[in-house]
Amino acid sequence: MDRHTKEQRHKNMQAVKGKNTKLENKVMTYLWQLGYRFRKNVKDLEGKPDVAIKKYKLAIFIDSCFWHKCPIHYKSPSTNFEFWDNKISGNQKRDALVTEYYKSNNWNILRIWEHELKNDFEKTMQKVINFIEMSKGS
Repeated sequence: MDRHTKEQRHKNMQAVKGKNTKLENKVMTYLWQLGYRFRKNVKDLEGKPDVAIKKYKLAIFIDSCFWHKCPIHYKSPSTNFEFWDNKISGNQKRDALVTEYYKSNNWNILRIWEHELKNDFEKTMQKVINFIEMSKGS
């Protein structure tokens, strides 16, 4: 049973941000301070990558554990199960299509989980930096 009223739950879900989250901003600031120049949430690229460097054909997505169904942390909502199951499954299918799109067009794509950044930010950012440097060379 949900602890919130239907109206309160609706209000909470409307407040969930799709871009420019604190975590994304922390990643962007870190990369910018290291001298990496990129575009964020690029509308003319498939799936609107969180970080994109067209020059290197590079796209980075930061996937939320809830919205993208992290195999470690995802917990299915107990109310309105069918709606959420369809919504999250749709997100996963779209993620797979977007990943396939970039791979088939010879782009370098990296997907990182929200929990990776929260658990060990420095290690995950080193992974991102290595990915960018590898993409520059290809």
